[in-house]
Amino acid sequence: METPHTILKQYWNHSQFRPGQEEIIHSVLQGHDTLALLPTGGGKSICFQVPALLREGLCIVVTPLIALMKDQVEQLKRRNIDAVSIHSGMPWREIDILLNNCIYGPIKFLYVSPERLHTELFMERVKQMKVSLIAIDEAHCISQWGYDFRPSYLKIVALREQKPEVPVIALTATATQQVRDDIMDKLAFRKHAGVFQKSFARHNLSFVVRKAEHKERKVLEILTKVNGSAILYVRSRKATQDFAEWLSKKGISASFYHAGLDFEERNRRQEEWIKNEKRVMVATNAFGMGIDKPDVRIVIHLDLPENIESYYQEAGRGGRDGQRAYAVMIYNDADVLNLKTKTEQSQPAPAYLRKIYQALANYYQLAEGSGEGQGYDFDLHDFTERFNVHAAEVYAALKKLEEEGLIQFNESFYSPPRIHLALDKGKLYEFQVAHAQFDAPIKMLLRLFGGELMSGFARISEPLLAKGLKISTAEMVKILKHLDELQVLVYQPVKDKPQLTYLTPRQDAQRLSLNLARMEARRTLIIGKMEAMVAFATTAHRCRMQMIQDYFGEETFNTCGICDVCIQNRKHENMEAYEDLHGEVATVLKKKPMTVEELEEIIAPRDHELFVDVIREMVDDGKLAYDAAWKLRVNEKE
Repeated sequence: METPHTILKQYWNHSQFRPGQEEIIHSVLQGHDTLALLPTGGGKSICFQVPALLREGLCIVVTPLIALMKDQVEQLKRRNIDAVSIHSGMPWREIDILLNNCIYGPIKFLYVSPERLHTELFMERVKQMKVSLIAIDEAHCISQWGYDFRPSYLKIVALREQKPEVPVIALTATATQQVRDDIMDKLAFRKHAGVFQKSFARHNLSFVVRKAEHKERKVLEILTKVNGSAILYVRSRKATQDFAEWLSKKGISASFYHAGLDFEERNRRQEEWIKNEKRVMVATNAFGMGIDKPDVRIVIHLDLPENIESYYQEAGRGGRDGQRAYAVMIYNDADVLNLKTKTEQSQPAPAYLRKIYQALANYYQLAEGSGEGQGYDFDLHDFTERFNVHAAEVYAALKKLEEEGLIQFNESFYSPPRIHLALDKGKLYEFQVAHAQFDAPIKMLLRLFGGELMSGFARISEPLLAKGLKISTAEMVKILKHLDELQVLVYQPVKDKPQLTYLTPRQDAQRLSLNLARMEARRTLIIGKMEAMVAFATTAHRCRMQMIQDYFGEETFNTCGICDVCIQNRKHENMEAYEDLHGEVATVLKKKPMTVEELEEIIAPRDHELFVDVIREMVDDGKLAYDAAWKLRVNEKE
């Protein structure tokens, strides 16, 4: 008889669950609505995938993150589990075929973006599906009190009404008590719901905040002191490249990542870092979601994040193997001012939203009442040039229009070329006989992909197909387009540009349906979250882990003992040991320069954290300095 443990072993080759997972899975298997709060790296997907494999029928997974959706579908397929995804930007014909497969085929997981839930096509087909479980990922998006509110999430309850007997599991990494209550209310949780929350405390993650004018120097110091893989978060795309190049010149292997790189390049850079071929990944916050690299030792933020929720998720990518890791934030007074300015800009006035909405209509030449469900390539640079507007302000307006449920904007989008045969075998044979010029390419496609072409969409490579027919890639693309026009197959060329999708028919911009009261409430909320982030960075008297736990409504009287504040407090409590270490370090280094590791081996301090803090302070005070080989020496000027 199959159990959660046999499923875990069969498909994931793990012998035991992570803390908290098993209780959540049992709640789902008992048919209870379940809210699961697990921190980044806590293994949320296992909590719905395992019970779904034990229940008869299909699991519908609602998630707003298209890149993560595609990644999970691919991972499930590699485990021989049938899964498909439907999201904004996909053509109607493809959606139609995939939904049919969910009704009549062996599909076990249907990943869907929330925008697709309320379409007539989806709601009609879901009536015919045997649904065993509804999983809501990033569930905080349903609450306007969350940091990433999506109005489309409010329509999930309609799916519940269609399938009232089906249990729901809602999952998120970060949610305050107000957001948790809102999730259960908006998803119409039934009695006997299970709520499972793992502590927000990360006992192996040391939070450190440093105020520094020379950030580059501070980053080098940190990367020299702490060995291992690192992520360095910066705000702009240009900064990712500039900083990665600067680190490389300093002898630290680094790569950079942002949403503007094409799909192949992003994948290549990600793989290099995962395999430790590059030590440091310098990235915007587009990097890290869905990546399970356990041995990240340092996560550095060179700019203040927008809110504690985002910071906790990004910092939490360090130390997933349970070993000591460091989350370091480096800031200065200008950063605080910049964050306040950026937060104000992120809440554009209604008049500006109407202006950008009208500009989009002009850009795509859309008439009123048209465009619903249609996805379009979006070039931010071209748009700003054409309408003489600022990129940062346009980006903020697009995100706010998305928050109002009018559009969806996917900054990083990749869809490989795919094909699907639209004719059955009999009609296909008739077509081949009547059109001999297409016989060879059709036979090759059938030989390469077989039944996959009939049941769904197969990924293709036009250059490889062209090589098989000994023709040019351009000629191959022309053949595929011609067969698509003749409705023999459905050909979807590659997409690798940001996508903008209209979620409602194009409206008159002057009468745009904006929820002004909600917009004002959101503005107050976002500013409050920014102020909480600034307070976290500038407070130097309270345990940082305790501050995070308090922010999420987790009452605790324990301190972590490993953040910079706790170490500073311990230093004052044990001033004698601290002063002794100062003297020992200076005495040993006067004999000869040495690395931090060599120095620690000779001194053999009882308290590693105190030792590291002594070194940091002596460097900051100019008593010690690093030479060209990154060995510590006594500064002779002192």
